Amino acid sequence: MRRGVLAPEVLGMAKQAEEFGLFIDGKWVTPSGARHFETVNPADGEVVGSFVTGTEKDVDRVVAAAHRAFPAWKETPAPRRGEILLEVARRMKMAKDGLGRLVTREMGKVISEGLGDVQEAIDFIEYMAGEGRRLFGETVPSELRSKFCLTVRQPKGVVACITPWNFPTAIPNWKIAAALICGNTVVFKPASNTARCGAEVVRVYEEAGVPPGVLNLVTGSGGVVGNALVGDPRVRTVSFTGGVDTGRDVYVRGAQGLKMVHLELGGKNPVILMEDADLPLALDGVLFGAFGTSGQRCTATSRLIVHRDVYDEFLGMLTERLARFPIGDPLDPKTGMGPVASADQERKILEYIEVGKKEAKLRYGGKKLTGGAYDRGHFLEPTIFETKHGTRISKEEIFGPVLSVIRVGDYAEAVHVANDVEYGLSSAIYTQDVNRAFRAIEDLEAGITYVNAPTIGAEVQLPFGGIKNTGNGGREAGSVAVEEFSEIKTVVVDFSARLQKAQIDSETAA
Repeated sequence: MRRGVLAPEVLGMAKQAEEFGLFIDGKWVTPSGARHFETVNPADGEVVGSFVTGTEKDVDRVVAAAHRAFPAWKETPAPRRGEILLEVARRMKMAKDGLGRLVTREMGKVISEGLGDVQEAIDFIEYMAGEGRRLFGETVPSELRSKFCLTVRQPKGVVACITPWNFPTAIPNWKIAAALICGNTVVFKPASNTARCGAEVVRVYEEAGVPPGVLNLVTGSGGVVGNALVGDPRVRTVSFTGGVDTGRDVYVRGAQGLKMVHLELGGKNPVILMEDADLPLALDGVLFGAFGTSGQRCTATSRLIVHRDVYDEFLGMLTERLARFPIGDPLDPKTGMGPVASADQERKILEYIEVGKKEAKLRYGGKKLTGGAYDRGHFLEPTIFETKHGTRISKEEIFGPVLSVIRVGDYAEAVHVANDVEYGLSSAIYTQDVNRAFRAIEDLEAGITYVNAPTIGAEVQLPFGGIKNTGNGGREAGSVAVEEFSEIKTVVVDFSARLQKAQIDSETAA
């Protein structure tokens, strides 16, 4: 049972794990006989929270609560829904320090990024609150007299939001805030290893006055809870962010119920470094793009495509900088990179590093860090491979602090290498040639292209998403965020007081 509310300072410093139930119909409940799982701090093994392992019966109960709450929430004026979201943002600002520390404790990203994760959530909630006074449709002229044509947006119903662990407050709020402003009710399933962040997000909405049943939380495995959510006929839209294989399964299951399924999946993001690039600027960008969040971002810079004229110089700059790159306690503001998120992540990344050692040249790193405090967590060295295009490490998503560096001879080769992967999320080019920059905007196959900046994500007022195996074509955030969670209704008002037939010649149709 969820008891009380933790103060922001306690969120960041609590040593005794708290138990959380499910949040159903405005109440924290623990089903009788429920099994539990724990989340742990990847830096030191500290238990962060204990959570219910949800069952299919729990999913049925939580979806039923959202289904019951939908009619009243749909009828709540959109500006009023926006006012509630503004209150959510206000309360999240008050709790930002504690929530940021919680993100760092549960996920492992350094504290500046933990706080940034929360700030992104705040920014997006505020942005979506404004949609309560927009939610634009359109009016168009009719081809007939005395006829008025327009479109309006309507909610879809119950929405399932299934989110990953790498942005445990930002991504849930991308989905939840957009779904709620459109008038949907939500069942939220956070990633199991950042369930505490998910629970605290729900707590803020609860405190802000979101009515019972409008936002609900269920925790547990994707194989049980996730599949039950996707298969429930009362769930009309599924918004999923995660891995390609799981996303493909979600898509197929959702299609069986003719649901709208929105997928945000993987990336193998390139930074192209041309011979005229500002190398010090690019150095800062590549370090953050490749090793921020320990490389555990779908937008992480996992490939560095470098023109041969600056290849040796830049690689020397990069390895020299990494030699003094601080790795350790992510709560220490001086730390540049913390642990990877879990033992499973560590194992997967180390397996890819072994693959890389067989097919490429290891230029830097390549080991698990041990000794002292490192032994309590999942710390890896930032790793650089010099490789040819076409190796596994140059084409497969690793999702860790591993950078593949590829030498190219010209712009055309750089673009070919950048595009010749299964993903298309974020991309970047460093060049002082404005003509070449604009060519890259057209040539790079990605949902996002940066010029003279790394492959980070987008600002909240910009659409986010990709092509190819990165997803199924939709976009989150920005002005298009509401499209995922609303239906367009076409409305025609004929005030001619007679039957009119569009596309029929009135002179011949007697």
